[in-house]
Amino acid sequence: MGWAEAGFEHLGLWVPVLAVLLLEACRAHPIPDSSPLLQFGGQVRQRYLYTDDAQETEAHLEIRADGTVVGAAHRSPESLLELKALKPGVIQILGVKTSRFLCQGPDGTLYGSLHFDPVACSFRELLLEDGYNIYHSETLGLPLRLRPHNSAYRDLAPRGPARFLPLPGVLPAPPEPPGILAPEPPDVGSSDPLSMVGPSQGRSPSYAS
Repeated sequence: MGWAEAGFEHLGLWVPVLAVLLLEACRAHPIPDSSPLLQFGGQVRQRYLYTDDAQETEAHLEIRADGTVVGAAHRSPESLLELKALKPGVIQILGVKTSRFLCQGPDGTLYGSLHFDPVACSFRELLLEDGYNIYHSETLGLPLRLRPHNSAYRDLAPRGPARFLPLPGVLPAPPEPPGILAPEPPDVGSSDPLSMVGPSQGRSPSYAS
């Protein structure tokens, strides 16, 4: 019995140690979340949609305040978009600055609307292997494509879809308020280390260093 009791006593001493090791192992190797809804880090993404298909220069999809949709050569506040999942494979696209939803008319024309219309403003998102995406109107089946620079009324449907590269984007950080400057340390070698007298135009040679 003495040997058995000693064995159980030593085993009891190891239990807290094993518990600590198991806890540290769980912290170091968390169980990954395999939910398909979180494949982009959440259901809402802020992106710039860049395309180089049939464009004279690189273009970022931009939703302007008047509702027009154009391709801008450089990123701008109007080209920062919010992509939100409506259901698997279907998203809505919102201009962050203008609060306008990207929509598509029956002729393929893109425009920005202040009100969300599920028929005109829902797009099916197809992810390609090279990192680009293709978007189609879920209801109309028309491809999302920016209007060519040299044509204002060209039919977009027969040309097929354009490839867009979603570039990560974040809202610009608000400017920090001006801080209060810390007071300078006192000059211990001065006759006025706390600057209580103030500057004097006619300084006595007696205080000159």
